[in-house]
Amino acid sequence: MPMTIAVAGKGGTGKTTFCGMLIKHLVDTKKGHILAVDADPNSNLNEVLGVVAPTTLGQIREDMQEKGADGGLPAGMTKHEYMDFMFGEALFEEPGYDLLVMGRTQGEGCYCYVNGVLRTQIDRYADNYSYIVVDNEAGLEHISRGTLPRVDLLLLVSDCSRRGIQAAARVFRLVHELKLNPKVMKLIVNRAPEGGPGPGVLEEISAQGLDLVGILPQDENVYRFDSDGLPSSGVPDDSPVKTALREIIPELGL
Repeated sequence: MPMTIAVAGKGGTGKTTFCGMLIKHLVDTKKGHILAVDADPNSNLNEVLGVVAPTTLGQIREDMQEKGADGGLPAGMTKHEYMDFMFGEALFEEPGYDLLVMGRTQGEGCYCYVNGVLRTQIDRYADNYSYIVVDNEAGLEHISRGTLPRVDLLLLVSDCSRRGIQAAARVFRLVHELKLNPKVMKLIVNRAPEGGPGPGVLEEISAQGLDLVGILPQDENVYRFDSDGLPSSGVPDDSPVKTALREIIPELGL
């Protein structure tokens, strides 16, 4: 069984950049083959990883809808068989990892449908990987809907603010209310200024009952790479953020 790692947090915390760096670390350290899943409708994990956006599951579904009930079906294939084949084309292969992007389609109800397709595709491929790393949307949509088969490690990413910690705590409480029962759930504070979180932020983390596993600093390299259109997961290995990430990895059991 693969180890499933889900990364969640409110928008703007840098969770996708963190997710991309985590995937790159697993690839570079040869931890096994990885399935990277971009489960955010506002898909940009591919940009963080530095690859061209593949076809998304949502786009495939949209194309099939435009063709109509029987339009474009190969001879001898049912619509179900053809859609299953086409969804398989959304798996994008890169050295050390494969990328699956959910995306979304237009129209009411389509998002729920694509959620289901994503779950089916993850189940279809899971046994081929050592790790499944999922960049979730800003919330717990996929976890609460059962999109993920299970979660071994849930990482809550927050910025270095009291409000950010409170947002992470709301996700933390929702996980318990829904009885999702990840094996391990940890908090990572991202984009911390020099000197790290202030006493007030640390007090808030303790008051909310969150398990802080590590702090990633604000890193000018990440900003510069993003500004120059370069993949932020590719910042130099001696960058402050990657140095801090390597210190966190053993604490995550990876």
